[in-house]
Amino acid sequence: MSSASASPSAVERGFFGHPRGLGTLFFTELWERFSFYGMRAILILFMTAPAANGGLGFDTATAGAVYGMYTGMVYLACLPGGWLADRLLGSRRATLYGGVIIMAGHVCLAVPSLASFYLGLACLVCGTGLLKPNVSMLVGQLYAPDDARRDAGFSIYYMGINTGAFLAPLVCGALAQGEGFRALLAAQGLSPSAAWHFGFGAAAVGMACGLLSFLRGTRHLRATGEVTADAAQREAARRALRRGGLALGLTLLLGALAAGVGGLRPSATSLGNVFGVLLAAVTVAFFGWIFAQPHWSADERQRLRMILALFVGATVFWSLYEQGGSTLNLFAERNTDTTIFGYDFPSTWLLSLNPIYIICGLAPAFAWLWVKLGTRQPSSPAKFALGLACMALGYGVMIVAGGIAQTGVRVSPLWLASMYFIHTLGEMCLSPVGLSAMTRLAPARIASLTMGVWFLASAIGSYLGGRVAGFYDTLGLAQIFTALTVVGAVSAALMGLLTRPLAAQLARQGD
Repeated sequence: MSSASASPSAVERGFFGHPRGLGTLFFTELWERFSFYGMRAILILFMTAPAANGGLGFDTATAGAVYGMYTGMVYLACLPGGWLADRLLGSRRATLYGGVIIMAGHVCLAVPSLASFYLGLACLVCGTGLLKPNVSMLVGQLYAPDDARRDAGFSIYYMGINTGAFLAPLVCGALAQGEGFRALLAAQGLSPSAAWHFGFGAAAVGMACGLLSFLRGTRHLRATGEVTADAAQREAARRALRRGGLALGLTLLLGALAAGVGGLRPSATSLGNVFGVLLAAVTVAFFGWIFAQPHWSADERQRLRMILALFVGATVFWSLYEQGGSTLNLFAERNTDTTIFGYDFPSTWLLSLNPIYIICGLAPAFAWLWVKLGTRQPSSPAKFALGLACMALGYGVMIVAGGIAQTGVRVSPLWLASMYFIHTLGEMCLSPVGLSAMTRLAPARIASLTMGVWFLASAIGSYLGGRVAGFYDTLGLAQIFTALTVVGAVSAALMGLLTRPLAAQLARQGD
């Protein structure tokens, strides 16, 4: 085969020995994650800050409901986002359009208006739903199926994600919370309370950098990311899209009429409850439909039960993990001493600990450990149980910190630093292997749905993680952290009991 007809991955070594397109996607995702984690770092703090300080003045119950709905919808939107790419747009165009919509969302958040705030969140949900599942798909398409560099390429890509996640709270937090920047605004005749919107604006600049990187490097993506559906499938997708758009439009119109004519003004908390019920209904309907199919063999039904067990475990894990942007973020702001050596730093900087732990030590350490252990390493289900146990242990540490904070004392940031370290250990055990385990268990006839199962678990977990923050002002801190510890510990114990049958089932699938 000539080099001209060979796979790009077979001839390109322009980015650390990998296809040049990996560099394009590395920086695209780095800046997209910068925008996401920068906004996430200040979102709940902005919502709960008093209006006099430039915030929205929401109580924690309202802020937790909005945060939970937003984070849940972000992951849930990945399902239609992936469908649109498969049927109509292709991964490349979906990534580009998603980035543009994300940038528009951050620009809306930078405008001091409640209407633009909600519009911005809606744009972020739609844009992330288009970009998130498809940019990762493009990475995989850079390599031939048998290319030995594939796993290493994804590891490099993962480092880009964590680099963006590390930088974002530092930059956006310094703009939104930093006393130095607020003083600078005052010196320029601007209101210091506008600092929040400069933080959101920085997230917009980050996404703009990601778009520039993507556009400049599009030529390196070659033939990747094209629409795979045939003409009939595309036409059917257009019909479904028109019907869905009409249904959504009618729903919004009826809602507007109910609000205008009937005086209906549902609170964010009640809307959050409705969204939670819908998530639960979708989950029950999804698994009910799968298990109701009559054509499964006994072995396939056993594998489906294992998938359900992993789904529940992943949901619990993400609900505990997502406290970082909600409950733990509030704890850092309200109950943690953020002064070191006489320097007062923004509380959002503590959110950079998780990615820096991954970049500077834990990711290479775990990669070395699993290789060193070889066949003696824990099975994938055992790693799942270890991940949940680490989450419980981390919150166990926070029970003590919460008890001290309840006395009115601001606790040392070392409490959160220790907890984030333990939680990152759990992430390294569970996150890399979760999707792999579920895809290996999935019957071939529904293999493509396993990605949807993973995103559904993330959606439910993120929603629950946000709603827990709503109890920040009504429950004692020690009580909240005790409840989270118990949930993690019980889930770890149950997953531990399932380790042997899960491992045996995975072994039959080549684990």
